[in-house]
Amino acid sequence: MKLLRLLTFMFLILTAGVAMAQLPPVFNKQETTKIRSTGLTRKYLTAERIVWLSDSSGEQVQNAESILNPGIGQADLNGGNYLTLISDSISKSGIILDFGREIHGGLEIITSISNQNPAGRVRIRFGESVGETMSDAGVEGATNDHAMRDFTVTLPWLGRLEVGNSGFRFVRIDLVDPDTKIVLKEVSAIFTYQDVPYLGSFSCNDERLNQIWMTGAYTVHLNMQDYLWDGIKRDRLVWVGDMHPEVMTINTVFGNNGAVPKSLDLARELTPLPNWMNGISSYSMWWILIQRDWYFYQGDFEYLSQQKSYLTALLHLLATKIDSSGKETLDGMRFLDWPSSENQDAVHAGLQSMMVMTFQAGEELCTLLDDKETANICRLSVEKLKNHIPEMAGSKQAAALLSLSGLVSAEKANAEVLAKDGVHNMSTFYGYYMLKARAMAGDYQGAIENIRNYWGCMLDLGATTFWEDFNIEWMDNAARIDEIVPEGKVDVHAAYGDYCYKGYRHSFCHGWASGPTSWLTQYVLGVSVMEPGCKKIKIEPHLGDLQWVEGSFPTPYGVVKISHVKQPDGSIKSKIDAPLGVEVIDVKNKM
Repeated sequence: MKLLRLLTFMFLILTAGVAMAQLPPVFNKQETTKIRSTGLTRKYLTAERIVWLSDSSGEQVQNAESILNPGIGQADLNGGNYLTLISDSISKSGIILDFGREIHGGLEIITSISNQNPAGRVRIRFGESVGETMSDAGVEGATNDHAMRDFTVTLPWLGRLEVGNSGFRFVRIDLVDPDTKIVLKEVSAIFTYQDVPYLGSFSCNDERLNQIWMTGAYTVHLNMQDYLWDGIKRDRLVWVGDMHPEVMTINTVFGNNGAVPKSLDLARELTPLPNWMNGISSYSMWWILIQRDWYFYQGDFEYLSQQKSYLTALLHLLATKIDSSGKETLDGMRFLDWPSSENQDAVHAGLQSMMVMTFQAGEELCTLLDDKETANICRLSVEKLKNHIPEMAGSKQAAALLSLSGLVSAEKANAEVLAKDGVHNMSTFYGYYMLKARAMAGDYQGAIENIRNYWGCMLDLGATTFWEDFNIEWMDNAARIDEIVPEGKVDVHAAYGDYCYKGYRHSFCHGWASGPTSWLTQYVLGVSVMEPGCKKIKIEPHLGDLQWVEGSFPTPYGVVKISHVKQPDGSIKSKIDAPLGVEVIDVKNKM
């Protein structure tokens, strides 16, 4: 009764023409502080095709094509020729829908007046592959660990239900109970994402590279939720090491985005020293490297200054993890990436290299922050670490980091390890650093071929986002992920994966796999940041076998527009349009 009186009072005020400002607020100030807001956008997508029907006779699945009509999100009192699922005492009907590309979000179901009350129970399965929608939780790696992607719900007689929150492209809906009929007016995917523009761009005469660049950008975009996640199905967490390739993609495509500092701050607040971020010593080092790169691209000195006390304390802690011979002695979980995790010599080589890179970055940052004491500790630590140079241990991960740190020449690492065996023994995470090391060795063409033949093969299997891991051997007799697996073909999602990502648990949208996006912009389009905040950038294109490339690059001052065309003599003709405040060093190259 109190609610009815309040609503009546509000109606009388409105009809009397009283200004809304005179109405009492719904929440007082104390209550408002308990409200959590989000900057995410929701849109409703219609399925693009039907992948599979349990019954093609028209007896148990009727009017299936109606579900491909755009919905309005509203139930009504009219019956219609809507999708009808019917079960008997023996068989239960179902359908698999394809929404065209991987998204993050859930499902909206609108039921018809033609149903019983309630309409009945359905089982819903989200999948990053068709095979995953046909799996059972707990079998072949399929899981509800981080996002519920396999569950049963009761649908209303006549109404609207929103369910699910995961990463998916495909959805399977099955009747649960025998002798049931359920009529579905609409089924829409709820796409939840940051509505931010793609300020950076990349286009060249090789459409495969263009698609790879955009797929990397889109993969990270999906993971830019309120925080920056590693994956939208799994793990949906802030893993600091995973963030580094993601942040480089954000710098390249989206520019300054609040998810980055928010996630960096969360990691700092959750990790009182002497603990390591995410329990992994290298991830605390990645936090420092991200701080350096974020400042260099965005130039936010106020934000950097807020990190000073934690940054300097962390650098002091890391300085205690070097023995008298200059060898790193890091504790916690000793980790680079999963494929290298069993090669302890490679892990040591990578950690030794990361220590050098971290103290080099620390010296830069502490000099900017006017902390001469810590800057000097960083300089001395680098000198000490350079007394111990590990072997590459036959590992492309180790070779890449040894190159980036300067402990081993890039030319040596490329010739002896990185350029061997094509894209075998690459990884989606550390593939980014392998590409960078090959560029340092001047082997731009070799890196471009790696991108085509490694990341491109995921696209050949139907991927619309890049995966947590991928081995080129998986291509042998592989079925596409967007189809029912044909007899005699291999379901790559069910059959492969290792460590924490076996079978269907494997994430098919992992931001750490986006490396080609920032690499192509930096080395092919040719954009390198020379001074913090992009006050000075260098344009030095390396087209390899490409004929032309054009694109854009976001800076705090606006977007730089760039185009390069290879001339008959191999020289490059460039056109660069930079906003005021950005100094451009234009380096001409003869390819």
